[in-house]
Amino acid sequence: MWWQDFLWGVWNGLIAWIVLLVHVFGRWEGHPLYNVARAGNWYDFGFLVGLGSPFLGMLGRSKATWRGKRSPEKKQPDASSPKDSG
Repeated sequence: MWWQDFLWGVWNGLIAWIVLLVHVFGRWEGHPLYNVARAGNWYDFGFLVGLGSPFLGMLGRSKATWRGKRSPEKKQPDASSPKDSG
């Protein structure tokens, strides 16, 4: 079914970064980075979505931070405190 291939692709894309790091250090040779047996359009699409999702999350967070820095909220003076106390 197409949705199973898509979900497997998303899952394998999400864990691909961890598996890549493990492969770099020469461990876990039995677990491939990309599942060739499931290769197809929906698996490939899910893999790309899962692979890119950490970057999309960081991109969204940086835009929100950037917007906050660009237009800081102006503090309103507190009505209960006098402006000049002298």
